[in-house]
Amino acid sequence: MDFFKLFSTKPSSKDLAKERLKLILIHDRATFSPEIIEKLKRELMEVISKYVDIEKDDLEIKMTKIDDDGCTAPALIASIPIKNKKK
Repeated sequence: MDFFKLFSTKPSSKDLAKERLKLILIHDRATFSPEIIEKLKRELMEVISKYVDIEKDDLEIKMTKIDDDGCTAPALIASIPIKNKKK
């Protein structure tokens, strides 16, 4: 048991690799290139940063698929930690 992992907020390298593999598989299935996803991530950060201070290092953007009326469609899921709003 890793005692120090209890106090760490960083995910393990195993978990990061697993998430990256999931993203690659989803990207392949959703027909979005990793370059497009990275560009989308940068542009989302730029726009959101105009209105709120965000934690850019903890930003997560994932592609997944949803089933809508029997039709599978790609979906974008974003987790963006907000520090505080801008005035």
